Amino acid sequence: MSFDAVLDDYLAHVKTERGYSSHTVAAYRADLLDLLGFAEQRGITKCEGIDLGVLRDWLWAATERGLARATIARRAASARGFMHWMFRRGDLATDPGARLKAPHAQRTLPRVVGAPALDDALARLAARAAGDDPVAVRDVAIAELLYASALRVSELVGLDVGDFDRRRRTVRVTGKGSKERVVPYGAPAARAIDRYLESARPALLEGRPTTSAVFVGARGGRMGARSVYRLVASILEDIPGTGPSGPHAFRHTAATHLLDGGADLRAVQEFLGHASLGTTQIYTHVSAERLKESYRMAHPRA
Repeated sequence: MSFDAVLDDYLAHVKTERGYSSHTVAAYRADLLDLLGFAEQRGITKCEGIDLGVLRDWLWAATERGLARATIARRAASARGFMHWMFRRGDLATDPGARLKAPHAQRTLPRVVGAPALDDALARLAARAAGDDPVAVRDVAIAELLYASALRVSELVGLDVGDFDRRRRTVRVTGKGSKERVVPYGAPAARAIDRYLESARPALLEGRPTTSAVFVGARGGRMGARSVYRLVASILEDIPGTGPSGPHAFRHTAATHLLDGGADLRAVQEFLGHASLGTTQIYTHVSAERLKESYRMAHPRA
């Protein structure tokens, strides 16, 4: 079977049957195009010719090019999924990816903002919205909801007005793999969201076509992820700390503060929409590191 035909079929499979996002499908495409190009350089033009040796050589070449361990680990996962899919549907007699190993990606602890610093940042944002500027009111609602419900940026910008149950203070979210979950939000977020929906959003949409999108830009269209990234970066730029300053910093912070406050790990897993408990466990390491740092700073015999 030719490379082009099988790759198109596989990408259609992961998009429609597995429910993968467009970003994930694009990453699979890039990884597998690189693999198939590597195979063609060695005279292999059919998928049947890709064996375990070719896969290992491909990963080794990526290592020699200086690619990060996380990238190599992701490439190995892409190749394993592709090969297993072909094996399952009968294109391959054996599954060459079953024994493919890759270095474990080095997991760095995510950035977490302390509660006092975040409170101050949100207070400054609210002060800018005191004059009823609709964009400033919207930005407060975005920041409060990101922290209150630990949403991914894609989940936030995908929200529609009908997803909110304002009486129960919950929002229905469509996460990775098109999986839905309902997450709560607290009183500060509720006040910010109510104010935005009742005054600022109508002002932003005045004279423009109606839309179901919750968060809209100055021209009335649904906000994109880049706009939210810029907003969060501006909120966090004056707060000390290392690591990314995008919306995920709010998600990491919310998850860590939940665990610091005594929340059950499985409850946090459901709250975040993680498929695996292992993904959620990174936040237990964050909490432990924060505890050790506090100990070193405060205990006389540290």
